[in-house]
Amino acid sequence: MGTPRTPAVMILGTGSNVGKSLIVAGLCRLFADRGLKVRPFKPQNMSNNAAATAAGEIGRAQALQARAARIPPHPDMNPVLLKPESEAGSQIVLQGKVAGHLASGDFSRRGDFLPKVLESFERLSSGADLVLVEGAGSPAETNLRARDIANLGFAHAAGVPAILVGDIDRGGVIASLVGSHAVLDEADRAMIRAFAINRFRGEVALFRDGVETIRQATGWPCLGVIPWFAGAARLPAEDGLDLRQSVAKPNAELKIAVPILPGIANFDDLDPLRLEPAVDLDMVPRGRALPGDADLIILPGSKTTLRDLAALRAEGWDIDILAHRRRGAHVFGLCGGYQMLGRVVRDPHGLEGPAGEAPGLGLLDVETVLEGTKTVREVAFSHSASATAGRAYEIHLGRTEGPDRVRAPFRVWDRAEGAASADGRVIGSYLHGVFASDAVRAACLAGFGRRRLASTLSYDSDVEATLDRLAAHLEKHLDIEAIIGLARARAEQS
Repeated sequence: MGTPRTPAVMILGTGSNVGKSLIVAGLCRLFADRGLKVRPFKPQNMSNNAAATAAGEIGRAQALQARAARIPPHPDMNPVLLKPESEAGSQIVLQGKVAGHLASGDFSRRGDFLPKVLESFERLSSGADLVLVEGAGSPAETNLRARDIANLGFAHAAGVPAILVGDIDRGGVIASLVGSHAVLDEADRAMIRAFAINRFRGEVALFRDGVETIRQATGWPCLGVIPWFAGAARLPAEDGLDLRQSVAKPNAELKIAVPILPGIANFDDLDPLRLEPAVDLDMVPRGRALPGDADLIILPGSKTTLRDLAALRAEGWDIDILAHRRRGAHVFGLCGGYQMLGRVVRDPHGLEGPAGEAPGLGLLDVETVLEGTKTVREVAFSHSASATAGRAYEIHLGRTEGPDRVRAPFRVWDRAEGAASADGRVIGSYLHGVFASDAVRAACLAGFGRRRLASTLSYDSDVEATLDRLAAHLEKHLDIEAIIGLARARAEQS
C-alpha cells in the first residue's frame, strides 16, 4: 500500500461556459466553511481575464475560487494560462511567468506542459485536505485528446475522478451528456464517475425522466440538478463568453459606455460599476455607435493594443470618442485603453503581434513603447483627487511617458501612476481593480457625473455574500457527501 494521496475531484463540462468555474467556487466556499483546507486547481486556462498574485499571473476565475476558499491566490492554481493575442496564437504564461508564444494550430506542444502541470498540482496538494480541479471546454473533443492536459488527460495522469456537468439552459443537455459518453473511449469513460445538471429553470420534478434517460445511457449516477442561480451575475466573469448583455437602467444618474474590443482583457474591472444601482453601464458591441448621451466612455484593457486600436478605428468609435470629448464629457482608459489615449503606441519587437506602431487618439500627451519585462504585481494605491485608497494590480508591457503624467490620477506607494488632461476630463491608468474600492469608486463617479451619486453598494461585501449564497445553493441541490466520497476514494488509491 502506497502513501495516501490528497483527496481530489475534477469538475468537467460538456462545453465552455456551462458553469464549471462557479460550481468550483461555490464548492470551495462550502468546504472551506466546513473547516477543510481546500485548494482550487485548473491545469490549463485560456483567457485574457487574468489576476496578479504575489508570484505571477493566473486566470481570474482561479483567483475568485481562491477567495472562495479563503486563501491567497497562487500560480500553482493555474499553471498554464494561454492569453489569446489573435486568431494566430496565444501568449503562454507558465506557472505565473511569460514563457513564449503558442501558435493556434500547434496543439502538439500543449502536452509538453504536463510535467509542470503535475508539479504544480503536487505542490498545491501538499498540506491540503481537498483539491477541486476544474476542466476546460469539453472532454469530448476527441481530436485534441492525444495531447490533452486540461481534461481527462490530466485526470488520468493525476488519478483524479471526474464529474461531468451539463448546462440545461442552452438546450440539448441529454444529447450533450449522452453524446460525450458515446465518443469517449472506455478508459476515459471510467474516469467520469457521475454527472450533474446545471442552470435548470422551473420544476425539477419535470426532468426526472431526463435524468433517468442519461443514467441508463451512460451508467453514471446523477449528483443533482442545480437550479438557475441568479446571483452568478454578481460575481466576476471569467472570459469573453461572459460579457453580459447590457440591461438599461432608465433612472440611472450616470451613463457609462464601453466599446467591446476584440482583445478586451480584465473586463472584470467593470463589474463594480455594473452593480452600482445609479450607473447604467452600456457594453457596446461592434456594429453599434457609442451612445451620444454617455457621461463617460471607458476604454478597457486590451491584450493586443495595436490590433484593438485598429479595430476601434474600423468601427468608427474613434470619431464617437472625439465627439464625446468635444461635448465636454469624460474618457477613462484602463491599461491598454490608457495606451490608446496617447499620441502613439509603438511595439518595435512585436511583443503583442506584428511589430509596428500607430497613432493613438491624441487625447493624452503621452507616448507608449511596448518593451522590457512584463509588469505583474499587486499594489496599494491612493486616488490623488480624494486621498481615498485601495488595493489594485498591474499586468502590462511597456512604458508610458509624457507631460500629462504630471497630473497622475493615482499614486502607488511613493510614485505617481497614470496621466490626465489639463482639464481632468481624460484620464488613463495602468491600475486594474480601482473601482473595487468603494471609497475610490465613489470619488471617481462623483467626478465623472453631472450630479453626486448616492452609492449603496459595498462591493467586497457583495461578492462575499454572493459566494456564501452560492455555497448554500450547491449544498441544497448537490449530493455533497457523494462528491467527498469520490475525492476520498482517490486518496485511498496508492
